[in-house]
Amino acid sequence: MTKLIAFLKSSPRLSREQVIEYYETRHVPLICSIMPGILDYRRNFLSEPVGEFDIVTEVTFADQAAFDTAMAAATAAMDKIAEDESNFLDNSVTKLVIADERRGFGRG
Repeated sequence: MTKLIAFLKSSPRLSREQVIEYYETRHVPLICSIMPGILDYRRNFLSEPVGEFDIVTEVTFADQAAFDTAMAAATAAMDKIAEDESNFLDNSVTKLVIADERRGFGRG
C-alpha cells in the first residue's frame, strides 16, 4: 500500500479543540470529496508536540497508481485545499512524506 504521511502544526490562533473540530467536520469531508481512492484516512492528534508538529495524518491508497490519481486531483485543487488548511493549520512547517506500508509481524 502507498501512504501519504503529513506532519502538521495546528494554527496558534485556535485551541486544540477548535483545530480538531475544524479538521474533522470541515477538512476531512473536503479532502474526501477531492481525492479519489482513499482506503484509510487517519488523523493522529499528538498528546505532546514532536518538534513543531502536533498532528500526524496518514492517507492510505491501494497502490502507487491510486496514489498518483489522488495526487493529480489534489494538485488540481491545491488552491482550495491550501485555503481551507489556512483556517486551522500553520502550513509554514508542513512536511509530507510517502511511505510504502507493510503490515504484519514479520514472522514466517
